[in-house]
Amino acid sequence: MRPLSLLLSVSLLLPAGGAGAQAMAYPPPDTAPISWVQVTAPSTAPRIATREAQQISGAYEMSNGWYLRVHTGRRYIDTIIDDQPPLRLVPVAPYRFVSGDGKVSMQFKRGAAGDEMLMSYQPDGRLAQRMVLSSRLAQR
Repeated sequence: MRPLSLLLSVSLLLPAGGAGAQAMAYPPPDTAPISWVQVTAPSTAPRIATREAQQISGAYEMSNGWYLRVHTGRRYIDTIIDDQPPLRLVPVAPYRFVSGDGKVSMQFKRGAAGDEMLMSYQPDGRLAQRMVLSSRLAQR
């Protein structure tokens, strides 16, 4: 009888050892240093070339029915959609412009003839949504 009770005691202790594995500690936190990247914008926006200004200035009929007018300055463009207040955009690359808050971007000189424009904007800051509209130059 003695070996049977000893065998029974050992068999009851084996599952308890497995239960300890479920209560193991979490992996230690990563101690490797984190790399950081800092990007700074130039102190002033680059100048818009005269030829570039001539090619993007004008009026555009947007794909959603809006009417967009583009006026160029030396270091920015002002865009007016219908009767809304002007929106100022700065150049980030040739024929690419972005608003100060980054919510509106416009890319000009698209398409085979270079007379198309693509505008994207974030209508509501609370949503991760971006609207994209295209247009052709309507008049100069």
